[in-house]
Amino acid sequence: MTPRYDKDRPLAALIVPDLLELLDEHPESIGPQTEEMHPADLADVAEAMPEDAVRAFLAALPRERAAEVLEYLDEELRTQVLEELPADEAAEIVAEMDPDERADALEELDEETADEILQELEPAEKAETERLLQYDPYTAGGLMTTEFVSVLETLTVEESLRGVRAMARGGRREAMYTIYTVDDAGRLRGVLSLRELLAAPEGSRISEHAWTEVVSVAPDMPQEEVSQITSNYDLVALPVVDVHKRLLGVVTVDDVIDVIQEEQTEDAQKFGGMEALEEPYMQVSLWQNVRKRGGWLAILAISEFFTASVMARYEHSLNEAVFLSQFIPLVMSSGGNSGSQATSLIIRAMALGEVRLSDWWRIVLRELPAGLILGLIIGVIAMIRIVAWNMLGLYDYGVHSGSIAMAVGVTLVAVVTIGSLSGSMLPFVLRRLGFDPASASAPFVATIVDVSAISLYFSVAYFFLAGTLL
Repeated sequence: MTPRYDKDRPLAALIVPDLLELLDEHPESIGPQTEEMHPADLADVAEAMPEDAVRAFLAALPRERAAEVLEYLDEELRTQVLEELPADEAAEIVAEMDPDERADALEELDEETADEILQELEPAEKAETERLLQYDPYTAGGLMTTEFVSVLETLTVEESLRGVRAMARGGRREAMYTIYTVDDAGRLRGVLSLRELLAAPEGSRISEHAWTEVVSVAPDMPQEEVSQITSNYDLVALPVVDVHKRLLGVVTVDDVIDVIQEEQTEDAQKFGGMEALEEPYMQVSLWQNVRKRGGWLAILAISEFFTASVMARYEHSLNEAVFLSQFIPLVMSSGGNSGSQATSLIIRAMALGEVRLSDWWRIVLRELPAGLILGLIIGVIAMIRIVAWNMLGLYDYGVHSGSIAMAVGVTLVAVVTIGSLSGSMLPFVLRRLGFDPASASAPFVATIVDVSAISLYFSVAYFFLAGTLL
């Protein structure tokens, strides 16, 4: 038997053999032997076990402990385990999971299996889970948990503390660090930390200590905006309310961290000129790998045909002045690199909410002088190199070295400026059209700039060398 996932898990590799032996001989000792381990470490252990041992391992753990491990388990393996378990056994485990994690786990299953497990849940848990499953998983509603702490704003500090203790003893595990005050209709009225509640003087009402300016979001808000708001206000929990300001749930900071990691991974993959992968790289099939990369690769290849067409148009000029071909890579790469830099800066600024669609003209006013200065720096370096090599005899450009240097220098100033402008504006165009700005990947921008760079290069070279070499 071989492990399901070949990962670098030194702790798992160390204890898996012993745990497998215990599973065979004394499965009842698995719980006591692992009670001091973090659920994430136990999930690593489960993922390093043979497939047919994972189910037995989870069954040997107390139900609540198995649920905690299941929350950290790899999605693919978790789905496999839940689908193999009888519906009643699966329901016993998922019932112990946090509501949002439970909904996520069932969302990954096929509809029939998820329905069977739902039917085995207690009515209250079933209703709560079905309510969460109604929300898009990539929105605030899909991220939120219903395990939050709220108290009536009319209660005293002592009454509020008793209520919070009762909630904690009742098994609530998430968002215990933030207390929300609500009115009789469940509308959000204020917020305070657990520390502020503990420090509040006895006999006072909790409403006297709660902050009334509460940052909240609607359940349909995209997860990217949720993460931005959480970051901007340094929140550990973000309340989710309906149109009547009734408190529905809270998005906790650990879920926001997951969103940030997911979004950054997706953007990084798109920057490379491909579609974002929906699963970890090592779990993507060969066909998925080819499909995600092949489309953009074909588009970029077809785009480069325009570059070849432009070069063919100037074939006569290249034959007459072969030395012009020396600087084609410099011209193309300089324009593409400046465009890629600008694109990366603007896409990241958009992701952080620093730049909006209406700011496009401000970006032009910033990138135009920046492109000119950068192009001038590179152009001067290229001109010095051409003249110096001619003077030192490293390459004989003859009496035309000055004209060649001017042609290359002026072209570089122009293409770097064009690259900066086009690279910074492409994300705005894509967002206006409803596409993800991250699709304006570095290879895509470089390909666009290549065509204009070649045309511009030969046009400028013709201007400076007309009547002499061309």
